[in-house]
Amino acid sequence: YKLKKNYMPKILVIGEICVDKFIYCDINRLSPEAPVPILNPIRTTKNPGMAGNTLANIKSLLPDSYTMSIGQVETITKTRYIEQKSNHMFLRVDEGEKKISPFEWSMDIDILIGKSDIVIVSDYNKGLLTNAHLKEISSKSILSILDSKRKLTDDIIEGFTFVKLNESERLNNPDLTTDNIITTLGKKGAEYQNILFESPNPQDTIDVSGAGDTFIASFIAKYYQTKDTHLAIKFANQMSAEVVSKRGIATPEKNL
Repeated sequence: YKLKKNYMPKILVIGEICVDKFIYCDINRLSPEAPVPILNPIRTTKNPGMAGNTLANIKSLLPDSYTMSIGQVETITKTRYIEQKSNHMFLRVDEGEKKISPFEWSMDIDILIGKSDIVIVSDYNKGLLTNAHLKEISSKSILSILDSKRKLTDDIIEGFTFVKLNESERLNNPDLTTDNIITTLGKKGAEYQNILFESPNPQDTIDVSGAGDTFIASFIAKYYQTKDTHLAIKFANQMSAEVVSKRGIATPEKNL
């Protein structure tokens, strides 16, 4: 089950990419004009977000892999204003996500998907991907995982090897009957085929930003390496617990 020595897996990540911007601030008083705090910026950090964060997680876990991505041309920026001391987010401003247009399918994309050892779809439902795209991707992939924010049906997801939904997303899709769904449950762990995989190290959440991206990247990387679904879920739980205990967008510190 181990990877061949010196083999670099080809991994393709498809989905909307954004810039995650964190502006950390001091807050010492309320505004005299309105009952709101006055934020004084101290420092700013920027990271690739959404599918970009999934790609960053894969690179952290499998630094020798050959990674590729398909995203939108337009720029999406998510700016968070956070108190430095408490890490409490006071405001998030999203820009650019209303202007995303679907990408055009081509023979080159067919070939790219077919030659990839792993295809990860981070579908934030902002306009890049259609239901037809998802069906095409799943039918042409060798090993695939879908993380989606859209309303799903069995015929959309049945071709994927795995589908990752969080608890609220699963509740919003009660009619799904396929057995390839992994439901992440936050601090409680994850559920797959009616088996609960408890988090081995439940953490008090400091920042949930990007936790789902870490889960799918960790899960599919470990599954590719071991072909053991249960082991892969346990590993993904461990890596997710690690990143939610840190500020901002974080990736696992160890690789496979």
